[in-house]
Amino acid sequence: MTHLLSRLALPFAFFTACAAIGQTPSLDDDHAGPPSPAAEAARAYIEQIEALDDAGPQLNAVIVYNPGAPALAAEAEREGLPLAGGTVLVKDNIETYEFPTTAGSLALKANRTARDAPLIERLRAAGGVVLGKTNLSEWANIRGRTSTSGWSAIGGLTRNPHATDRTTCGSSSGSGAAVAAGMVWAAIGTETNGSITCPASINGIVGFKPTVGLVSRTHVVPISATQDTAGPMAISVTDTAMLLTAMAGSDPADSATVDADRYATDFSAGLEEYSLEGVRVGVLKNQSGSHRGVNALLDIALDDLERAGAILIPIKYDWPEGFWNRSLDVLLFELRRDMDAYLATLPGEGLPKTLSDVVAFNYANGETELRFFGQDLLEASLLATDEEAYREALETNLSATREDGIDRLLAENEVSFLVAPTVDPAWSIDLINGDHSGLGAGAGSLAAIAGYPHLTVPMGAVEGLPVGLSFMAGKWQDHRVLKAGAAYERARSAMLPEPSYLPWSPLSRGNE
Repeated sequence: MTHLLSRLALPFAFFTACAAIGQTPSLDDDHAGPPSPAAEAARAYIEQIEALDDAGPQLNAVIVYNPGAPALAAEAEREGLPLAGGTVLVKDNIETYEFPTTAGSLALKANRTARDAPLIERLRAAGGVVLGKTNLSEWANIRGRTSTSGWSAIGGLTRNPHATDRTTCGSSSGSGAAVAAGMVWAAIGTETNGSITCPASINGIVGFKPTVGLVSRTHVVPISATQDTAGPMAISVTDTAMLLTAMAGSDPADSATVDADRYATDFSAGLEEYSLEGVRVGVLKNQSGSHRGVNALLDIALDDLERAGAILIPIKYDWPEGFWNRSLDVLLFELRRDMDAYLATLPGEGLPKTLSDVVAFNYANGETELRFFGQDLLEASLLATDEEAYREALETNLSATREDGIDRLLAENEVSFLVAPTVDPAWSIDLINGDHSGLGAGAGSLAAIAGYPHLTVPMGAVEGLPVGLSFMAGKWQDHRVLKAGAAYERARSAMLPEPSYLPWSPLSRGNE
């Protein structure tokens, strides 16, 4: 019900927000001249949202959308801007002036800041059109240990277009599902550890987590200043690169982006020409997991890479002792610090100003907020105040993933990239017991904690459930990683599944 009511309330909120910044929106694009392909595409995306999100399988990927998007798309197309009116859905922890930014929580339901995150300002300046906001795992999946990915109190449960009873993964679940279901040209997600690449892999699309510092985090609901970044999600590597080009750049308010302008470029340039001929690629076999279907897909993908000219180098990597406990300690310390700083900037009345306020709100509204799982991680964050222990954990894990991790693996093996399956196939949704672990596929935490680029590209499906192939490299090697992914995309021989919009059934699936 919140899902639909928020849409019905949109026109008033939309006009109010536009008036506040001196813009006048139009809800049609009836101008003299030829029809606008961008406007027609925007209309088609809205029809897809109405057919699949509001009705039909009710995927719950989109929280709110702008019915005036076709007019905005037509205007951007007429102005000849790079994205030419391409529509983009934005994860609902990134501020846009026309919509509330809720992070999926009822505590932020009224969080109308009337400001754009700098990355959204760049998107609009490049001719991108914000079509709406996507659902997410509430608080980007940092609230409780037994959470169900894709669920939030604001948006409900997001469902996977390929199997509606299976997870969309988190926390950019709505962004991944919406792209897979053809509701938008591209979407923006955010990642701290796997929250772009996991939903991209499981929904069968391309997702890119850039080097931390390439894209501004200002006015984005935070978890970790060390690991947080926004990133693009789309059907193809080229579209993903185009969106990244619009998003990337330095922001004086985000010190991590001081060097971003040096590395921001046209990330779509050279993708079609790049060749893997003679390129040495490291294969992280220990991170392929034990699912035989996933490993069969990986074998096909590796054959494709070899046919494209790549030289494959098997690499063994073992996670260091104590790695995962240290990782959680870092996130909990930074969550309290960074969330308090963000909440203090919110201009509205009646909004939480500290993480403690959020915890208190959840207890006061437990029937809705805490119905399916608790908030033990938020509460643990309030107690994570030992800065010396935090610094030690941070430095140890940064070293383990950078100089003793990705940097060492690349140098010692003389390889340009590391590859592995992104994650196991989608698991069954279980709101009572929470997410289930897979069979060990994936090495994305290396890139997430290091702050290095990580691209996932679809490599096929196991019984109709998509699985992606990860490409990782060193800091600021974003463009090279995208080129490698595009080359693999051209060489890929496996068939990709089409969304069924039905629950998974072994009777209706082949062995893709």
